[in-house]
Amino acid sequence: MTTDLSGVRQNRTELQEAIEELAASGFLGVQLRVNDERGEWVGSAGRRELKGDAAPLTDGHFRIGSSTKSFVATVVLLLVDEGRLGLDHQVADLLPEFGIDRRITVRMLLQHTSGIFNHTGELYEDGTVVLGVPWQGKEWVDNRFRTYLPEELVRLSLAEPVRFAPGAGWSYANTNYVLARLVIERVTGRPFAEELRRLVLEPLGLTGTVAPGASAELPEPHNHGYYRYEDGGRQRTIDVTRQNPSWVGAGGDLISTTRDLHIYFSALMGGRLLPARLLAEMRSPEATVGYGLGVFAQQTAAGPVFHHNGATMGSAALMYGSADGRTTLTAGLTWVDDAELSIAPAFASAQQRLVEAVFCGTLA
Repeated sequence: MTTDLSGVRQNRTELQEAIEELAASGFLGVQLRVNDERGEWVGSAGRRELKGDAAPLTDGHFRIGSSTKSFVATVVLLLVDEGRLGLDHQVADLLPEFGIDRRITVRMLLQHTSGIFNHTGELYEDGTVVLGVPWQGKEWVDNRFRTYLPEELVRLSLAEPVRFAPGAGWSYANTNYVLARLVIERVTGRPFAEELRRLVLEPLGLTGTVAPGASAELPEPHNHGYYRYEDGGRQRTIDVTRQNPSWVGAGGDLISTTRDLHIYFSALMGGRLLPARLLAEMRSPEATVGYGLGVFAQQTAAGPVFHHNGATMGSAALMYGSADGRTTLTAGLTWVDDAELSIAPAFASAQQRLVEAVFCGTLA
């Protein structure tokens, strides 16, 4: 399925073929939106549901996983611009009830350099795994409608040993963003959803992006995601389109559409959302993996590309943009998930293939 919102049908067979290959590699449904010098192209491949032949929606709602972190970081930076807080403010002064190490700053939360244990679990260098809240197998399935309070997630993390001294390393931890959202609510006295609406959604006219809190609902229309797990020695597959995302919290709970992600990331990268000095802060990466403040920086043959992708049970988002925001790639993917994360190789391949196609022109 291929459409162009301007009403003129575009012939981008290389993009359609790419997403057809992704669907064949294990994804149930793929919806892709590309904006570049040739205009806008929107397409889909695969199926909307596991049982049925309907094509996926091209602008349906989906859970965007860790792409959420970019929105949280942007709200923090807009509050910095308003003078409500500073990137180098100590988190312990803003959230004194947790007894957080006084060396940890707001900047460290956004850049994953705080050293705080990840409440969704940690994999250490020696192969040791320390579990956090359940997010795999039958245990997650049985708890998929449970509500976790942000304070509960933070206290779980703080009860575990730190990964390293604040600022002495880099380790991706969803808890950093749970804390960042609590900072937003503390300095404004308002729920995050209201600040997100005031600072980002309303100024950009985004109508498909939702901060669901503990709600399990996914707005219509949407494609469906699934989960396969073992129960009593038997494999079961269930529809997990409805799920309570509070277990990951601000680390990855937002819902959006490819249209909204395009508008947001184009405006962000194009300097129409943050002032230049704060956009520069956001895009300045640490040395380990190139993580800025809520975005990754990636060098390609065509120059720098910024992104923050995300995944949760049965659903994922791709969100890429050029440095000037004129070229964007946004996508929503659905599949049958499992505890072994079997889709991971195909997900990594999808990212590489589409980035090369859109930003480097390898499929043109």
